[in-house]
Amino acid sequence: MKEILVTKGAVKLVETCAGVRPGENVLIITDFTKTNIARVLAATAYQRGAEVVIATMIPRGGHGEEPPPTIAEAMIKADVIFTPVSNSITHTRSMKRALEAGARGLAMTDFTEEMLIHGGIEADFNEQKIVCQKLASAFTHAKVVRLTSPGGTKLTMRKEDRAGNAMYCLVQKGQLSPVPNVEANFSPIEGSAEGVIVADASIPYIGIGVLHEPVVATVEKGMITKIEGGAQARQLAQDLKSRKDPQVYNIAELGVGLNPKSIMQGIMLEDEGVFGTGHIGIGTNVTLGGNVKAAIHYDLIMWQPTIELDGRTVLEKGLPQV
Repeated sequence: MKEILVTKGAVKLVETCAGVRPGENVLIITDFTKTNIARVLAATAYQRGAEVVIATMIPRGGHGEEPPPTIAEAMIKADVIFTPVSNSITHTRSMKRALEAGARGLAMTDFTEEMLIHGGIEADFNEQKIVCQKLASAFTHAKVVRLTSPGGTKLTMRKEDRAGNAMYCLVQKGQLSPVPNVEANFSPIEGSAEGVIVADASIPYIGIGVLHEPVVATVEKGMITKIEGGAQARQLAQDLKSRKDPQVYNIAELGVGLNPKSIMQGIMLEDEGVFGTGHIGIGTNVTLGGNVKAAIHYDLIMWQPTIELDGRTVLEKGLPQV
């Protein structure tokens, strides 16, 4: 009977989030582990009168790996793109090209059928849009950013001429949003971040998930130079080293979770959006306004961040002040 329950979430994604219209070209990119979700999205979009294509690929080897060339070319022709996949293709050049061509994209990495039923999907995205846009606008106009947290994060960075991004699950032409994650973010100037990151909530990648003890990362000249902690920290450090790509250590993003319905559970698109959290993205930043394409894009999530923009507090212990 789960087939009936997931329909409500699929309708919200197709009609409210993507605004699919009759006759539009809808591309659903999936892999062999997520075909059930792809099918319910396809059925819902078909009922809206869309021209629907499901493109199924072998699961990517890691987050940020490009899709096959045939799918990459199809993305350029699509009006709407859904990506229920096990490893993210969000931070790829293929997605960037599709958005530049005018596609509306909804990122659904590691999405589960349960996420179509409850959790972040239950939020009022039009309501959350307001504070998300305000915070993104504040990011846009800032030059110097300071991030702290009760867990011990102390990080400064610059962001001159980098726009803030508002991702609230409602997309227009050329826009991408993860769902059901609601967040405001920006990509700092490469090489500008200095300090310490203490992730004490989640690192929802490579099986790490909800953190049992803090992961501490030292940052110098915009790059992570040391990772300390327990078994989960060692797992992260080993994975990054195995990528054999120095750009995986790049400080790529500062983001703020703004979805009051999301639940911390070790799933990326739920964890990143949990209200009262912030995250530092590492690796690729090309889809966020930066210039780096790395082997991965991971997020290190912390509780109760405080953010100061040019000395003005816009987030205090996870609560927006805009």
